[in-house]
Amino acid sequence: MLLPGTVPNDLKRTALYELHVAAGGKMVPFAGYEMPVQYPAGILGEHNHTRSKAAIFDVSHMAQVALRGDNAAAALEMLVPGDIAGLAAGRMRYTMFTNDTGGILDDLMVTNVGDYLFLVVNAACTDADIAHLRAGLPNLEIEVLDDRALIALQGPAAAGVLARHAPGADTMPFMSALPFEIDGSRLAVTRSGYTGEDGYEISIPAADALRITELLLADPDVELSGLGARDSLRLEAGLCLYGHDIDETTTPVEAGLIWSIGKRRRADGGFPGAEIIQRQIAEGANRKRVGILPDGKAPAREGTEITDADGTIIGVVTSGGFGPTAGGPVAMGYVESGHASKETPVNLVVRGKPRPGRVAAIPFVPNRYYRGQE
Repeated sequence: MLLPGTVPNDLKRTALYELHVAAGGKMVPFAGYEMPVQYPAGILGEHNHTRSKAAIFDVSHMAQVALRGDNAAAALEMLVPGDIAGLAAGRMRYTMFTNDTGGILDDLMVTNVGDYLFLVVNAACTDADIAHLRAGLPNLEIEVLDDRALIALQGPAAAGVLARHAPGADTMPFMSALPFEIDGSRLAVTRSGYTGEDGYEISIPAADALRITELLLADPDVELSGLGARDSLRLEAGLCLYGHDIDETTTPVEAGLIWSIGKRRRADGGFPGAEIIQRQIAEGANRKRVGILPDGKAPAREGTEITDADGTIIGVVTSGGFGPTAGGPVAMGYVESGHASKETPVNLVVRGKPRPGRVAAIPFVPNRYYRGQE
């Protein structure tokens, strides 16, 4: 049994571990890594700083993968429902690995670098994802880029900060990718993120990660943020967390992720679970992921039962907490489709007592992605 404040001694550490400790980061186990959940400013302070200026998140625990070989995009489409073959060089796309029942094995980002595909997958799913890729795509080269770190620079000041070191980064449109060199280090930059704010994810050689991160942190607009603020930011932005809001039992249609499946893929299929997903697109799913606004100040946490006015269970909360920018508790969860319309009244069973709430549109806070001149 671990004592309070201790972590298992078999956890991995990112290239920025020493920086986190020096900055007063509270380190916790997360997806096999020792990661900062917060710094002395606290989750609320870090959340608000990201919304108003810019924050750096260490996301090096996520796996970076290079996929190389003939017709790599077409091959990858056998495992995901996204339109990868239609992805232009220098562009990226959100998609997911699906199983034969249409469930989501993991969600991931795919970037067409030009001569190969660059994938970023969730840390907790890395081993399973790599095995899945190798089994499904035996003719492709699959390289885990474990010599690279990954940071996310997020917030309204992010573009100005990065452009001071990498001219041209500020005009990149959302979901695009470009290479840059900063202080002698070659970086792979995408305009993307997980906060709902404008920002970037920056792949850096691990040996250079501390130097480049400290260079960006020298800007007075930039502070470090941890997992706690990352979670409250993504919840307000209505973004799914794998293993909570999506998993092997949820389909992209149920999760409200139809937008990630291109028209050609919807029509042609050719990916695991295609028939089930196509049928749900045509006929609708029995349940839907929705936003929920609890009345009052008490948050509805993950696992909270959702009932109708008669007390019949109609769903469950998958993510919930306080939304600092929203100014109150916010939640996401799945409800039966007949109860999924905006403003539908529901009850949230908190500590055995039904508390009123209502179905709401997501995101709870408007996303501020930079579209530019696409």
